[in-house]
Amino acid sequence: MKIFNKKLNVVIVAGASGIGREIASAYYKEGCNVFVCDISQKSIDSFKGDLPNIFTYKTDVSVYKEVVSFFKKISSEVDSIDVLVNCAGIAGPTNSLENIDPDEWDKTIRINLNGMFYCLKEGIPLIKRSENPSIINIASSASFFGFPLRSPYTSAKWAVIGLTKTLAMELGSSGIRVNAICPGSVRGDRIDKVIEADAKEQKKTIAEIEKLYLSQVSMKTFVESTDVANLALFLSSDLGRFISGQAIGLDGHTEGLSNNL
Repeated sequence: MKIFNKKLNVVIVAGASGIGREIASAYYKEGCNVFVCDISQKSIDSFKGDLPNIFTYKTDVSVYKEVVSFFKKISSEVDSIDVLVNCAGIAGPTNSLENIDPDEWDKTIRINLNGMFYCLKEGIPLIKRSENPSIINIASSASFFGFPLRSPYTSAKWAVIGLTKTLAMELGSSGIRVNAICPGSVRGDRIDKVIEADAKEQKKTIAEIEKLYLSQVSMKTFVESTDVANLALFLSSDLGRFISGQAIGLDGHTEGLSNNL
């Protein structure tokens, strides 16, 4: 059963791999017009091989002029955007704050926060033309806790919540819903690399760190990218028509992120 009663124009930022790819595929299966940007041409080529009818555009979201170019391309194809999903993000460095390279800090903030700002700035004028507008920002369970050894990432994700709630207030009178999805550890290559880096920094085995991550979740499990996609579909459908300004945990209930330091 389709959950949308019309064909929506959906933009997925960083949608050619990982969580973004799963979200883009879910909207495509629902019959939506899907527009995807991604920094990796390799990921775009792979994605196009599976779903050739999806619009793709190589974009580094940390570079404002590239984001402008992406949205100009979209506006040449459609008059409005119904759903904007901001997925762009990197894990950033794993280290104590005093040992973090300032360039690595800046890179994490540029992609995880500034890139979202750029996409929102360029996307909102098109979203305001929609009859069913929704913005979804992908944050993290780290948006609710301190996270030792991950200060750049955590700082950016906390900022995403502030941005989401403020934007919900600014755009509410225009009927635009703005929410943040806050996944916990999502199975896949990215969390595997995070666990590996954490193990190296703490001088523990990968198995020990994975066990630690699971121990901090009430349901003792990681989530799947399909779970994130399903929640995005719900929030942007009529089923979620009065949900706005929310930071929604999708993590099996994270109890903390102390890393047992």
